[in-house]
Amino acid sequence: MTLLDSTAGGILRPEDVGPLIVRPVSLASRAFLVSTQVQTASKDYRLPIVNADPSASFVAEGQEIPVTDADIEELIVTPGKVAGLTVVSRELAEDSSPEATQVVGDGLARDIAKQVDAAFFGTTTANGPDGLRNLSGVTVVDATGALVNLDAFAEAIAESLNVGGTITSFVASPTVALALAQLKQFGATDSNVPLLQPDPTQPTRRLVQGVPLIISPAVGDDVVWGIPQEFSFAVLHNDVTLDVDTSAFFTSDRVGVRTTLRVGFGWPHPASIVRITLSDSS
Repeated sequence: MTLLDSTAGGILRPEDVGPLIVRPVSLASRAFLVSTQVQTASKDYRLPIVNADPSASFVAEGQEIPVTDADIEELIVTPGKVAGLTVVSRELAEDSSPEATQVVGDGLARDIAKQVDAAFFGTTTANGPDGLRNLSGVTVVDATGALVNLDAFAEAIAESLNVGGTITSFVASPTVALALAQLKQFGATDSNVPLLQPDPTQPTRRLVQGVPLIISPAVGDDVVWGIPQEFSFAVLHNDVTLDVDTSAFFTSDRVGVRTTLRVGFGWPHPASIVRITLSDSS
């Protein structure tokens, strides 16, 4: 698959964009990893919010069953556009080898994934969606002082369970993840056995109270997020594009490669998401 040829008009076929951009972004982005990923062709994506379930009850044989209604609202997610632009030599753009094409695609995918994660774990993003830090109603667990044990994580799991959630990922910054990895079972002076458990399915990943610990530079050192995948949605619009243009950099014989995708986030049950606040991450 070439990035540039006389028949393509400088634009990749839709079936080429997925493997080159969508899949790498999904794999690189921690927001996509910890969330339920959905795709839509509509401008908005609607998530149902059940405020109250219909009521069931025991009834005598032959008697009418009481009719109750569920209290349901909607959370509307409107994906915002993320765009990336890179410039490569004409020789690389015209190279027909998959490796050359992958170099360009991977670079764009990494930068887009970085921007997606910054929005997901951040507060507000100009022209983009609000992030977890701006989400009201999340459950807060205060881990006072330096990290010396995993009690706050056990509390986070219990708090989410109390409201019907099941935390499937903890997400921390590299600094906090290192501090957790250095915790020992009987204190730093008496044991070299780490508190974090290995993940048999992925040897390089660690578990906290049986839950995978995901590392993201987009997360601040003052917080760890406990996220239930069933109540965290990453919504991707179907109109992902990758365009190649030769005119803008004509004098240097280079080629511009631009990609755009639209993504939004939805959390229909904020109380199931837990923010572990760290006053000292060292």
